[in-house]
Amino acid sequence: MFDLATTLDCNGRRLVLDRPRIMGIVNVTPDSFSDGGAHDSLEAAVAHGLKLAGEGADLLDIGGESTRPGAAEVPLEEELRRTIPVIERLARETVLPISIDTSKPEVMRAAVAAGAGLINDVYALRREGALDAVAELGVPVVLMHMQGEPRSMQAEPVYDDVVAEVHRFLVERLFAAEMAGIAKKRIVVDPGFGFGKTLAHNLALLAQLQRFGELGVPVLAGLSRKRSIGELTGRDEAQQRVHGSVAAHLIAAQRGAKLLRVHDVAATVDAIKVWEAVAAQPMPRRAASSAPSLKWPDDE
Repeated sequence: MFDLATTLDCNGRRLVLDRPRIMGIVNVTPDSFSDGGAHDSLEAAVAHGLKLAGEGADLLDIGGESTRPGAAEVPLEEELRRTIPVIERLARETVLPISIDTSKPEVMRAAVAAGAGLINDVYALRREGALDAVAELGVPVVLMHMQGEPRSMQAEPVYDDVVAEVHRFLVERLFAAEMAGIAKKRIVVDPGFGFGKTLAHNLALLAQLQRFGELGVPVLAGLSRKRSIGELTGRDEAQQRVHGSVAAHLIAAQRGAKLLRVHDVAATVDAIKVWEAVAAQPMPRRAASSAPSLKWPDDE
């Protein structure tokens, strides 16, 4: 298991993983499944990021390309146009570490130059040049599992053993990253809830999330407002899945996740505070002499 006090150096901004940390989502996209178009201008995105910071986010994740099922790929120049100005502004206006949600090496480099300090890659650095870019940049990276690609990943995903197969994939990507010169202390893994997985697959991964902590690196969980939450709760609209999402992230934290990627920062922060306060309470020790004696009926 990894040291509970693991610290990620995010381009000079420290993120101490001594407890579950909240990654607030800032989508600068017109087509994200939950909040597409809500923050697709510079001012709206910056205002949203600052709002999440005020609600207690520990870092902000900026994304300029939707990875929802069926999403089309965004051209490089458009992704740069959407994300880099937002990163520059938030890097100036907040002290929080900033993550860039991208799989393109060119965006990774530009984002870190603009102030980002963590790469969040749904392709787990499988795209050409991505491993070299992260090795060169020296910032932490999240390696996520995804079966297929966003355009087709939810077309009847199949596994013989989803936990074992996702675990094996992440082991392989950890090895590839280390062979490319990326230190293990800079790596976070993400089982990829909702990325090429059915409800049953997602539940199995959440139930056995502690397995991924055995890899020796921090685990990120991102279940926020996802379809599986809607299927469980009967909530068709993504914005109605707040309570189910908070419950799922609380379970993830209890199973060892150290990063929670969420839309609803304030609600998640409150839930984690309550859990941590209860978990910190000493358990009473009952003296043996004070325990009531039990008598068999024939002792009467």
